[in-house]
Amino acid sequence: MSDSNHTGTFFLLTGLPSLEAVHIWLSFPLSAMYVASLAGNSLILWVVKSEPSLHQPMYFFLSMLAVTDLGLSASTLPTMFAIYLLGQREVAVDVCLAQLFFIHSFSVMESSVLLTMAFDRVVAISNPLRYGAILTNPWIARMGLAIVVRSISLHIPAPIMLKQLPYCRRFRLSHSYCLHPDVMKLACADTHISSAYGLFVVLSTLGVDAVLIVLSYALILHTVLSIASKAQRLKALNTCVSHICAVLLFYTPMIGLSMIHRFGRWASPCSHVLLSYLHFLTPPLLNPIVYTIKTKQIRMRMMRLFWWNRGSSRDKEHN
Repeated sequence: MSDSNHTGTFFLLTGLPSLEAVHIWLSFPLSAMYVASLAGNSLILWVVKSEPSLHQPMYFFLSMLAVTDLGLSASTLPTMFAIYLLGQREVAVDVCLAQLFFIHSFSVMESSVLLTMAFDRVVAISNPLRYGAILTNPWIARMGLAIVVRSISLHIPAPIMLKQLPYCRRFRLSHSYCLHPDVMKLACADTHISSAYGLFVVLSTLGVDAVLIVLSYALILHTVLSIASKAQRLKALNTCVSHICAVLLFYTPMIGLSMIHRFGRWASPCSHVLLSYLHFLTPPLLNPIVYTIKTKQIRMRMMRLFWWNRGSSRDKEHN
Protein backbone atom coordinates (compact mmCIF):
# COMPACT_ATOMS: atom_id res chain seq x y z
CA MET A 1 0.00 0.00 0.00
CA SER A 2 1.68 3.19 -1.14
CA ASP A 3 1.79 6.46 0.74
CA SER A 4 0.26 8.55 -2.03
CA ASN A 5 -2.97 10.40 -1.40
CA HIS A 6 -5.72 7.90 -1.97
CA THR A 7 -8.36 6.15 -0.02
CA GLY A 8 -7.09 2.79 1.19
CA THR A 9 -9.00 -0.42 0.58
CA PHE A 10 -8.36 -2.03 3.95
CA PHE A 11 -7.15 -1.44 7.50
CA LEU A 12 -5.08 -3.69 9.75
CA LEU A 13 -6.62 -4.60 13.09
CA THR A 14 -4.63 -5.30 16.24
CA GLY A 15 -4.84 -8.17 18.69
CA LEU A 16 -3.01 -8.24 21.99
CA PRO A 17 0.48 -6.88 21.16
CA SER A 18 3.48 -9.18 21.61
CA LEU A 19 1.17 -12.17 22.04
CA GLU A 20 0.61 -12.99 18.36
CA ALA A 21 2.13 -16.44 18.82
CA VAL A 22 -0.57 -17.46 21.30
CA HIS A 23 -3.56 -15.80 19.60
CA ILE A 24 -5.02 -19.19 18.75
CA TRP A 25 -4.95 -20.14 22.45
CA LEU A 26 -6.46 -16.82 23.47
CA SER A 27 -9.32 -17.54 21.09
CA PHE A 28 -10.66 -20.23 23.46
CA PRO A 29 -11.37 -17.98 26.49
CA LEU A 30 -12.60 -15.23 24.15
CA SER A 31 -14.94 -17.70 22.44
CA ALA A 32 -16.19 -18.85 25.84
CA MET A 33 -16.90 -15.22 26.78
CA TYR A 34 -18.90 -14.66 23.61
CA VAL A 35 -20.87 -17.89 24.01
CA ALA A 36 -21.64 -17.05 27.65
CA SER A 37 -22.65 -13.50 26.69
CA LEU A 38 -24.95 -14.57 23.87
CA ALA A 39 -26.45 -17.42 25.92
CA GLY A 40 -26.91 -15.33 29.08
CA ASN A 41 -28.64 -12.42 27.37
CA SER A 42 -30.80 -14.76 25.26
CA LEU A 43 -31.81 -16.59 28.43
CA ILE A 44 -32.77 -13.30 30.10
CA LEU A 45 -35.02 -12.48 27.14
CA TRP A 46 -36.59 -15.94 27.22
CA VAL A 47 -37.23 -15.83 30.97
CA VAL A 48 -38.87 -12.39 30.82
CA LYS A 49 -41.02 -13.44 27.83
CA SER A 50 -42.11 -16.77 29.29
CA GLU A 51 -42.81 -15.65 32.87
CA PRO A 52 -46.02 -13.56 33.15
CA SER A 53 -45.02 -12.22 36.58
CA LEU A 54 -42.03 -10.53 34.93
CA HIS A 55 -44.15 -8.53 32.50
CA GLN A 56 -43.41 -5.33 34.40
CA PRO A 57 -41.54 -2.13 33.44
CA MET A 58 -38.35 -3.06 35.28
CA TYR A 59 -38.02 -6.33 33.36
CA PHE A 60 -38.98 -4.75 30.03
CA PHE A 61 -36.05 -2.38 30.52
CA LEU A 62 -33.87 -5.35 31.44
CA SER A 63 -34.92 -6.99 28.16
CA MET A 64 -33.87 -3.83 26.31
CA LEU A 65 -30.48 -4.04 28.04
CA ALA A 66 -30.15 -7.68 26.98
CA VAL A 67 -30.96 -6.78 23.35
CA THR A 68 -28.34 -4.01 23.28
CA ASP A 69 -25.78 -6.36 24.85
CA LEU A 70 -26.53 -8.95 22.16
CA GLY A 71 -26.11 -6.29 19.50
CA LEU A 72 -22.84 -5.07 20.98
CA SER A 73 -21.46 -8.62 21.17
CA ALA A 74 -22.54 -9.35 17.59
CA SER A 75 -20.88 -6.12 16.40
CA THR A 76 -17.43 -6.94 17.78
CA LEU A 77 -17.59 -10.71 17.19
CA PRO A 78 -16.62 -10.95 13.46
CA THR A 79 -13.27 -9.15 13.65
CA MET A 80 -12.35 -10.66 17.02
CA PHE A 81 -12.80 -14.16 15.63
CA ALA A 82 -10.98 -13.24 12.42
CA ILE A 83 -7.93 -12.05 14.39
CA TYR A 84 -7.70 -14.76 17.04
CA LEU A 85 -9.08 -17.81 15.24
CA LEU A 86 -8.13 -17.19 11.62
CA GLY A 87 -5.14 -14.88 12.01
CA GLN A 88 -6.80 -12.49 9.57
CA ARG A 89 -6.12 -8.86 10.47
CA GLU A 90 -7.19 -7.12 7.28
CA VAL A 91 -10.63 -5.53 7.19
CA ALA A 92 -12.14 -3.72 4.21
CA VAL A 93 -12.78 -0.02 4.71
CA ASP A 94 -16.54 -0.35 4.05
CA VAL A 95 -16.81 -3.27 6.47
CA CYS A 96 -14.83 -1.30 9.04
CA LEU A 97 -17.11 1.74 8.71
CA ALA A 98 -20.19 -0.47 9.05
CA GLN A 99 -18.75 -2.10 12.16
CA LEU A 100 -17.93 1.20 13.87
CA PHE A 101 -21.46 2.42 13.10
CA PHE A 102 -23.02 -0.58 14.85
CA ILE A 103 -20.56 -0.60 17.77
CA HIS A 104 -21.10 3.07 18.57
CA SER A 105 -24.85 2.86 17.98
CA PHE A 106 -25.29 -0.06 20.37
CA SER A 107 -23.02 1.63 22.92
CA VAL A 108 -25.26 4.70 22.94
CA MET A 109 -28.35 2.46 23.08
CA GLU A 110 -26.91 0.75 26.15
CA SER A 111 -26.21 4.10 27.80
CA SER A 112 -29.77 5.23 27.02
CA VAL A 113 -31.26 2.03 28.43
CA LEU A 114 -29.24 2.46 31.63
CA LEU A 115 -30.68 5.98 31.90
CA THR A 116 -34.27 4.72 31.50
CA MET A 117 -33.56 2.05 34.12
CA ALA A 118 -32.37 4.80 36.49
CA PHE A 119 -35.63 6.66 35.84
CA ASP A 120 -37.51 3.42 36.57
CA ARG A 121 -35.79 3.20 39.98
CA VAL A 122 -36.55 6.89 40.70
CA VAL A 123 -40.26 6.36 40.06
CA ALA A 124 -40.37 3.05 41.96
CA ILE A 125 -38.73 4.55 45.06
CA SER A 126 -39.96 8.15 45.01
CA ASN A 127 -43.52 7.57 43.78
CA PRO A 128 -44.38 3.87 44.19
CA LEU A 129 -48.16 4.38 44.24
CA ARG A 130 -48.12 5.85 40.73
CA TYR A 131 -45.45 3.51 39.35
CA GLY A 132 -47.84 1.54 37.14
CA ALA A 133 -49.66 4.66 35.98
CA ILE A 134 -46.46 6.43 34.93
CA LEU A 135 -44.56 3.53 33.36
CA THR A 136 -47.25 2.15 31.06
CA ASN A 137 -46.52 -0.27 28.22
CA PRO A 138 -47.12 2.37 25.49
CA TRP A 139 -44.76 4.76 27.26
CA ILE A 140 -42.08 2.06 27.51
CA ALA A 141 -42.52 1.25 23.80
CA ARG A 142 -42.13 4.92 22.88
CA MET A 143 -39.00 5.14 25.02
CA GLY A 144 -37.54 2.09 23.28
CA LEU A 145 -38.28 3.59 19.86
CA ALA A 146 -36.76 6.93 20.90
CA ILE A 147 -33.58 5.15 22.06
CA VAL A 148 -33.19 3.37 18.70
CA VAL A 149 -33.93 6.49 16.62
CA ARG A 150 -31.58 8.64 18.72
CA SER A 151 -28.69 6.19 18.47
CA ILE A 152 -28.98 5.46 14.77
CA SER A 153 -29.68 9.01 13.57
CA LEU A 154 -26.73 10.47 15.49
CA HIS A 155 -24.28 7.90 14.12
CA ILE A 156 -25.25 7.86 10.45
CA PRO A 157 -23.12 10.95 9.58
CA ALA A 158 -19.91 9.57 11.16
CA PRO A 159 -19.15 6.74 8.68
CA ILE A 160 -20.26 8.96 5.79
CA MET A 161 -17.73 11.65 6.79
CA LEU A 162 -15.00 9.04 7.33
CA LYS A 163 -15.73 7.54 3.92
CA GLN A 164 -14.88 10.86 2.25
CA LEU A 165 -11.43 11.06 3.85
CA PRO A 166 -8.22 9.87 2.15
CA TYR A 167 -6.06 7.49 4.18
CA CYS A 168 -2.42 7.83 3.20
CA ARG A 169 -0.64 7.08 6.49
CA ARG A 170 -0.08 3.75 8.15
CA PHE A 171 -3.21 1.61 8.07
CA ARG A 172 -2.78 -0.11 11.43
CA LEU A 173 -5.64 0.40 13.90
CA SER A 174 -4.94 0.13 17.62
CA HIS A 175 -7.91 -2.12 18.46
CA SER A 176 -9.40 -5.45 17.43
CA TYR A 177 -12.43 -3.72 15.93
CA CYS A 178 -13.11 -0.41 14.23
CA LEU A 179 -13.80 2.65 16.39
CA HIS A 180 -14.42 6.20 15.20
CA PRO A 181 -11.40 7.96 16.84
CA ASP A 182 -9.11 5.11 15.80
CA VAL A 183 -10.07 5.26 12.12
CA MET A 184 -10.14 9.06 12.02
CA LYS A 185 -6.53 9.43 13.18
CA LEU A 186 -5.32 7.49 10.10
CA ALA A 187 -6.69 10.10 7.69
CA CYS A 188 -4.26 12.44 5.94
CA ALA A 189 -6.82 15.23 5.50
CA ASP A 190 -8.32 17.78 7.86
CA THR A 191 -10.44 15.90 10.40
CA HIS A 192 -11.59 18.83 12.54
CA ILE A 193 -15.22 18.54 11.40
CA SER A 194 -15.36 14.77 11.94
CA SER A 195 -13.59 15.12 15.29
CA ALA A 196 -15.94 17.91 16.44
CA TYR A 197 -18.98 15.89 15.41
CA GLY A 198 -17.71 12.82 17.23
CA LEU A 199 -17.14 14.87 20.38
CA PHE A 200 -20.62 16.37 20.06
CA VAL A 201 -22.19 12.89 19.80
CA VAL A 202 -20.27 11.60 22.82
CA LEU A 203 -21.11 14.59 25.00
CA SER A 204 -24.78 14.76 23.95
CA THR A 205 -25.36 11.04 24.52
CA LEU A 206 -22.95 9.30 26.89
CA GLY A 207 -22.07 12.52 28.71
CA VAL A 208 -25.65 13.69 29.20
CA ASP A 209 -26.81 10.18 30.13
CA ALA A 210 -24.07 9.84 32.76
CA VAL A 211 -24.97 13.20 34.34
CA LEU A 212 -28.68 12.34 34.42
CA ILE A 213 -27.96 8.92 35.97
CA VAL A 214 -25.94 10.61 38.73
CA LEU A 215 -28.77 13.10 39.31
CA SER A 216 -31.26 10.23 39.42
CA TYR A 217 -29.30 8.54 42.19
CA ALA A 218 -28.98 11.81 44.06
CA LEU A 219 -32.78 12.00 44.02
CA ILE A 220 -33.07 8.33 45.05
CA LEU A 221 -30.62 8.89 47.92
CA HIS A 222 -32.56 11.95 49.08
CA THR A 223 -35.80 9.94 49.07
CA VAL A 224 -34.25 6.94 50.82
CA LEU A 225 -32.72 9.06 53.59
CA SER A 226 -36.18 10.48 54.33
CA ILE A 227 -37.49 6.98 55.12
CA ALA A 228 -37.69 6.47 58.86
CA SER A 229 -37.19 2.70 58.96
CA LYS A 230 -33.62 1.47 58.45
CA ALA A 231 -34.93 -1.84 57.10
CA GLN A 232 -37.04 -0.04 54.49
CA ARG A 233 -34.07 2.13 53.52
CA LEU A 234 -31.89 -0.92 52.94
CA LYS A 235 -34.69 -2.66 51.01
CA ALA A 236 -35.08 0.35 48.72
CA LEU A 237 -31.34 0.63 48.09
CA ASN A 238 -31.06 -3.10 47.47
CA THR A 239 -33.36 -2.76 44.45
CA CYS A 240 -30.73 -0.47 42.87
CA VAL A 241 -27.67 -2.70 43.33
CA SER A 242 -27.98 -4.52 40.00
CA HIS A 243 -28.41 -1.29 38.08
CA ILE A 244 -25.47 0.36 39.85
CA CYS A 245 -23.29 -2.62 38.91
CA ALA A 246 -24.42 -2.37 35.27
CA VAL A 247 -23.66 1.37 35.22
CA LEU A 248 -20.17 0.84 36.69
CA LEU A 249 -19.45 -2.02 34.27
CA PHE A 250 -20.33 0.20 31.34
CA TYR A 251 -18.94 3.61 32.29
CA THR A 252 -15.76 2.81 34.26
CA PRO A 253 -13.79 1.16 31.39
CA MET A 254 -15.17 3.76 28.96
CA ILE A 255 -13.81 6.62 31.05
CA GLY A 256 -10.45 4.88 31.38
CA LEU A 257 -10.30 4.24 27.62
CA SER A 258 -11.16 7.87 26.86
CA MET A 259 -8.50 9.14 29.25
CA ILE A 260 -5.83 6.91 27.68
CA HIS A 261 -6.83 7.99 24.15
CA ARG A 262 -6.50 11.67 25.03
CA PHE A 263 -3.77 11.84 27.67
CA GLY A 264 -2.06 8.47 27.75
CA ARG A 265 0.51 8.67 24.98
CA TRP A 266 2.86 6.98 27.45
CA ALA A 267 0.52 4.02 27.88
CA SER A 268 1.46 0.71 26.30
CA PRO A 269 -0.53 -0.50 23.25
CA CYS A 270 -1.60 -3.50 25.32
CA SER A 271 -3.41 -1.24 27.81
CA HIS A 272 -5.46 0.28 24.96
CA VAL A 273 -6.55 -3.15 23.77
CA LEU A 274 -7.29 -4.54 27.25
CA LEU A 275 -9.36 -1.50 28.27
CA SER A 276 -11.36 -1.71 25.07
CA TYR A 277 -12.03 -5.40 25.82
CA LEU A 278 -13.20 -4.45 29.31
CA HIS A 279 -15.51 -1.80 27.88
CA PHE A 280 -17.05 -3.79 25.01
CA LEU A 281 -16.85 -7.42 26.17
CA THR A 282 -17.43 -7.48 29.92
CA PRO A 283 -20.82 -5.68 30.23
CA PRO A 284 -22.61 -8.13 27.87
CA LEU A 285 -20.96 -11.00 29.75
CA LEU A 286 -21.56 -9.85 33.34
CA ASN A 287 -24.91 -8.02 33.12
CA PRO A 288 -26.97 -11.25 32.87
CA ILE A 289 -24.99 -12.75 35.75
CA VAL A 290 -25.48 -9.70 37.97
CA TYR A 291 -29.21 -9.49 37.30
CA THR A 292 -29.69 -13.24 37.77
CA ILE A 293 -27.91 -13.18 41.13
CA LYS A 294 -29.61 -10.03 42.43
CA THR A 295 -33.14 -10.47 40.99
CA LYS A 296 -35.11 -13.10 42.87
CA GLN A 297 -37.82 -13.57 40.24
CA ILE A 298 -35.32 -14.28 37.46
CA ARG A 299 -33.24 -16.51 39.72
CA MET A 300 -36.28 -18.56 40.77
CA ARG A 301 -37.45 -18.93 37.16
CA MET A 302 -34.05 -20.23 36.09
CA MET A 303 -33.93 -22.60 39.06
CA ARG A 304 -37.35 -23.97 38.11
CA LEU A 305 -36.09 -24.47 34.55
CA PHE A 306 -32.98 -26.27 35.83
CA TRP A 307 -34.89 -28.56 38.19
CA TRP A 308 -37.54 -29.25 35.55
CA ASN A 309 -34.83 -30.36 33.12
CA ARG A 310 -33.26 -32.57 35.80
CA GLY A 311 -36.64 -34.03 36.61
CA SER A 312 -37.33 -34.79 32.96
CA SER A 313 -33.94 -36.50 32.60
CA ARG A 314 -34.61 -38.68 35.66
CA ASP A 315 -38.04 -39.66 34.32
CA LYS A 316 -36.49 -40.75 31.03
CA GLU A 317 -33.86 -42.79 32.89
CA HIS A 318 -36.54 -44.57 34.95
CA ASN A 319 -38.58 -45.28 31.85
